[in-house]
Amino acid sequence: MSIFGFGTSLKMAINLDPTPTNTMKEIKANSTSSTSDAPPPLPNDNASIRSVPVYTSSDKVTGSVALEIPQGKKVEHQGLKVELIGRIDMFYDRGGAHDFVSLVRELEPPSVIYDSKEWKYEFDFEKPYESYRGLNVRVRYFIKSTLTRAYNGTITAEKEICVQHVTQEPEINNSIKMEVGIEDCLHIEFEYEKQKYSLGDIIIGKIYFLLVRIKIKHMELAVIRRESAGSGPNLFNESETMMKFEVMDGAPVKGECIPVRLFLAGIPGELTPTYRNVANKFSLKYYINLVLVDEEDRRYFKQQEVTLWRKTLG
Repeated sequence: MSIFGFGTSLKMAINLDPTPTNTMKEIKANSTSSTSDAPPPLPNDNASIRSVPVYTSSDKVTGSVALEIPQGKKVEHQGLKVELIGRIDMFYDRGGAHDFVSLVRELEPPSVIYDSKEWKYEFDFEKPYESYRGLNVRVRYFIKSTLTRAYNGTITAEKEICVQHVTQEPEINNSIKMEVGIEDCLHIEFEYEKQKYSLGDIIIGKIYFLLVRIKIKHMELAVIRRESAGSGPNLFNESETMMKFEVMDGAPVKGECIPVRLFLAGIPGELTPTYRNVANKFSLKYYINLVLVDEEDRRYFKQQEVTLWRKTLG
């Protein structure tokens, strides 16, 4: 923004100190700021990719705000502040932004600044939710600096950060064993070693055909993510298939056993942990979907929920 004339400009930037783990993550950077009154852009927009630092729930967020003033110029202002905001955006609701964290640090009282200057800041707080970008919901943390002036307009800058929660392996993690079938036609038993998986885990299981009296053409397995946002008449349920692959081609026979090995780390989409009732706004669940297709292209489904948790940052 040119504010002095003759092509000179005042520049403000937010800098972040290195995180304790020095972990970075790539996210989409939308052209529309979520702090504006405009509705947030949809997740599938033409957004560029950028890297942001990753913080755990307990990490301090420290850095500086730098103000660059052209030589020989001065800035009269009414105060400089920096904020750390945690926000949930509901894409289907224009007024659906909910700030669950809003911290402010006053960096400079009203004054006249004659030279370029840098101010340190620190935010030490518990970050309750992970950063997330879904079909109808976005959870984001960002730092915003504001230089308020009576004339020539207010100057702002923003920088986004990513928050992830690393959790311990669940103490109780029972196996899954279920039966599904059609009376006198099909009887299948399937089992998985456990019900809770880390994001880089391997889902291992077996599928047993106890009775087969219909002609099965093939069998496929899929990982489904289901996002539930809002409540009551404004409840939106969206499902997306994260990965699908064929585990059997051809007709099985009675007594046959089909092994299953699904590498979660190989799923092309971004996996997150299971989220349950985040700020009373949304939930996110994962399912293993088993589909059998017969020779008449009839499809038989069986779905089982699994819980995902984060073992490492990244």
